[in-house]
Amino acid sequence: MEFEKMKFKNLYKYLLVAGVILTAAAGCTRDPNDPGKEYAPNMYLPVGYEPYKQEKANPINPMGLTMRLPVAGTVARRNYQTSFGQADSASTDLMVYNIPADSIAIAERDLKNPIPLNENTLAEGKVLYERYCQHCHGATGAGDGKVAAMYKGVPNYASDAYKNLNEGHIFHVITHGKARMWPHGSQINPEERWKIVHYVQKLQKGA
Repeated sequence: MEFEKMKFKNLYKYLLVAGVILTAAAGCTRDPNDPGKEYAPNMYLPVGYEPYKQEKANPINPMGLTMRLPVAGTVARRNYQTSFGQADSASTDLMVYNIPADSIAIAERDLKNPIPLNENTLAEGKVLYERYCQHCHGATGAGDGKVAAMYKGVPNYASDAYKNLNEGHIFHVITHGKARMWPHGSQINPEERWKIVHYVQKLQKGA
């Protein structure tokens, strides 16, 4: 009986080894550039598109292109043209913030909040503050949020060192971060940041 068990085990080992060898041999191809079978290749193989070419020619533009070539000698510029309306909120125009992270003094000197201060924008600023800031800075801006209990160094907005920080400074810090505060420019768009600035300035006054 024991002999039969050992014989079966040995046979199993031989079959396993043979299966591995056959699988490896089947996976080899004569063409070293052939990757073999791929599962769902559209998930990871990029499709190359040419921005100035297309299958169907545009009958209006030169050379049948939809996207026109820039004028010779053109230098690329980002869109800094932002106009804010006189209504309760800002326009939807793109606003690109290009003051470097290490130039907070420029932000303090030059930036002015383009969002009108009124009940609506202040209410929106409060919602955004509660969503992105309260967990560290606390409901009243006292630096007593739940995260601050473990992550020390969160300031009190109403303290002497912070109560007079101007709008440009606050906007810049929200964008790029400062000290232990991480940047939030990728999570919060410029319009939302300015609304948060309004609400933070309200908390600076202890209101």
